[in-house]
Amino acid sequence: METIEFTTEMAVVLALLAFTVYLFVSEVMRIDLAAILVLVLVGILSYMPGLHQLADVNQLFNGFASNAVISIIAVMIVGAGLDRTGIMNKVAAEILRRGGRSETSIIPIVSGIVGVISSFMQNVGAAALFLPVVSRISARSGIPLSRLLMPMGFCAILGGTMTMVGSSPLILLNDLIQTANSGLPEGQKMEPFSLFSVSPIGAALIVTGILYFLLLGRWVLPGVATKIAATTGHGTSDYLKRVYGLKADVFEVDVPANSPLVGKVIADINNEYNLYIISTFYRGKATMIQILTAEIAAPCRLAIIGKSSVVHEFAKEFGLRVRPDLDIFSEAFAPTNAGIAEIVIPPDSKLIGKSPRDLLLRMTYGVSLLAIHRGEETLSHVRTDEHEPTQIGLVPFQSGDMLVVHTRWDNLARLKRDRDFVVVTSDFPQEELRPEKVGWALAFFLISLTMILFTDVRLSLCLLTGAVGMLISRVLSIDEAYRAVGWNTVFLLACLIPLGQAVQNTGTAEWIAQQILIALHGWPIWALQVGVAILATSFSLVMSNVGATVLLVPLAVSIAVASGGNPAVFALTVAISTSNSFIIPTHQVNALIMGPGGYKVMDFVKAGGIMSLLFLVVSMLVLTLLY
Repeated sequence: METIEFTTEMAVVLALLAFTVYLFVSEVMRIDLAAILVLVLVGILSYMPGLHQLADVNQLFNGFASNAVISIIAVMIVGAGLDRTGIMNKVAAEILRRGGRSETSIIPIVSGIVGVISSFMQNVGAAALFLPVVSRISARSGIPLSRLLMPMGFCAILGGTMTMVGSSPLILLNDLIQTANSGLPEGQKMEPFSLFSVSPIGAALIVTGILYFLLLGRWVLPGVATKIAATTGHGTSDYLKRVYGLKADVFEVDVPANSPLVGKVIADINNEYNLYIISTFYRGKATMIQILTAEIAAPCRLAIIGKSSVVHEFAKEFGLRVRPDLDIFSEAFAPTNAGIAEIVIPPDSKLIGKSPRDLLLRMTYGVSLLAIHRGEETLSHVRTDEHEPTQIGLVPFQSGDMLVVHTRWDNLARLKRDRDFVVVTSDFPQEELRPEKVGWALAFFLISLTMILFTDVRLSLCLLTGAVGMLISRVLSIDEAYRAVGWNTVFLLACLIPLGQAVQNTGTAEWIAQQILIALHGWPIWALQVGVAILATSFSLVMSNVGATVLLVPLAVSIAVASGGNPAVFALTVAISTSNSFIIPTHQVNALIMGPGGYKVMDFVKAGGIMSLLFLVVSMLVLTLLY
């Protein structure tokens, strides 16, 4: 092997790499700003005498138009379009329904699903698709988002190793093998790998990732480990207690078909038992009650707001079952869908002098009145230790009344445009859901997915097709699409691409590889294979995994041939190990989840360091068993 001479350009590139790692680890500035600074330094240094190989200044900003960056932008828009139709809400609700609300049940379900999906589509696409799902699961379960996103993101990366189309290095591998075969003798030529040749490796890695976070997540993930019961509605009761002194909770109650409650009028039940039936589930459909004169039909479930002792006494009298946690109504009371709002009656409102019953408040405005705060007094239908019950449905509104209501956020957004109300609550999701567009959103998502799986069309163009389709069909507006893009992620990735190219263009990568291979000369075959895996892992942290694969596969094949090893296994080791990218947020998936998860670089160093070691051990063991 011809010795590569160390040059000044290589020294500058190594210094830039060290400086970049320092900025990332120390976090003396935001990581995206650090990436922009590195881009500027690469550009300026390229004008210096003797450093022209660092970067082509005419192509310095090509990273912003790279396949990876455009793919991320497009997949964020596609994910936002699916989210806007409400379909992600349903996915999140189904996961919560089946998996409960603890980390130990949610992490395996979410991470496993994302891992399998990423084995057939780009891992960043799978992660971006599930980002809104995980956000909603976090909001509903009370589990910090930082404790869910990293397991999902890591498993998305791991899932890319389960098929030969799961990651770019594996997609490239057969082409690189074909090229390498031209220089090998007939007896050593390598057979191409089939689609599922790597499935045992990927499956073992996904299982390892899930077990890692289940067993060690308490210590390696940021935030506090929590196990939250299904008490989504308890945010409602907490607010009522804290602000208005209404010590009432939200309960889900089963009404059997033979209950004496059947046929009774809801308004009469509320008045007689000093509680508040806010929603019903009957014949497979949950609805907020619109007309208080409606009668109870059974079997059904009721969502009731009231004092615990009152609700349990009421249930005992009528043979009802009070569920320990919200189940059917967890969706209706999810903070992402609905919640407590405060509305003021202004002096010029047409509602002054009229009662909620006169106005058919629930039917007309889609709000359930829980209390009226008037002066120093709070009027409520619910009996508590501090308040006698008041039939607030019959109380005429006065100027300045503060109405405490439970409502869906889309209904509240409409009320903001009604001059008869002043909506005080501002911190609620005000984006309008478009469930009527779910067909268009799914159609364009499936079109993109089909193009990715069954055509040779460039990934970014496949995803942009789906994104543009959603814009044209008005699933999203163009302004909503701009807001959906995480521009910090875009700048982080685009600005680091020139540094990766400098590592390759100046020969720094080859020089590093040669020094390591010289150090490993004479080692046994298994040690050489481990060395190649570590080398591929290291390169993937500072340059694209595609670049690392293209550079290292020929070197790995040469090492295998010289040492008597299996060149196909060494080549596969490189393609697998370039996905071992967890320690710093340079991988597209890590960059994607960093902002929403509120992660620092040291969070990735802490959790990713152990994951990288496990990846190395498990992948080497399975490769040894298979080959």
